[in-house]
Amino acid sequence: MEITDSFRVSTPIEDTWKVLLDIEGIAPCLPGAQLQEIDGDEYRGIVKVKVGPITAQYKGTAKLAQVDEANRRIVIDASGRDTRGQGNAKASIVVTMTPEGAGTEVDVVTDLSITGKVAQFGRGVLADVSGKLMGQFVENLERDVLTTAGGGDTSHAGGAYEQALEGALESAGRHPPAAAPASVAAGPRRVESAEAEPVDLLGVAGAPLTKRLIPIAVGAVVLFVLWRILRH
Repeated sequence: MEITDSFRVSTPIEDTWKVLLDIEGIAPCLPGAQLQEIDGDEYRGIVKVKVGPITAQYKGTAKLAQVDEANRRIVIDASGRDTRGQGNAKASIVVTMTPEGAGTEVDVVTDLSITGKVAQFGRGVLADVSGKLMGQFVENLERDVLTTAGGGDTSHAGGAYEQALEGALESAGRHPPAAAPASVAAGPRRVESAEAEPVDLLGVAGAPLTKRLIPIAVGAVVLFVLWRILRH
């Protein structure tokens, strides 16, 4: 299914481009998401969602598949699997930025494939949830990241992280080792981050999801009553 979202931020497109490329920097702004490690250009972590008392945790990866600076376009390939083996999700996310006055208009098109319990809610509910989660993401982004975009740290994006580290060492009068051992250079880098709070789909979707769940709840009650009658 295809889900389309858009939002506007108050920063110029040059700053917005740098910030949105910094996956490590913006990860804490994503509701329910926790970045755990980075291996080259692959980002690994978890996303938690819950419906009532039931919590699902998707463990997966995201990768910058395309970075087109000339057209301000980013393509992210992401995939995840329910840690209990009850479903999986795969998405291709295309992010396009255009200047709008002093700010930036950001369009997000997600081609989503999902299986398991979450998939039963259908495109309408998932699109509604996506829009509301996008709103929360933008609010967090504006508050925690974009307010310092002009002079903030965007060194996590691409290879700039290593360049910033080398520059810091040189400014301190030291130089990095000429060649790091292969065992040190290889392998993922762990990311220390706070544990994510699961996204409450009932709370986010509100009425649409509640209406979808009512028939399921009624059916469960009917089956329970029949079972009690047959027992007696």
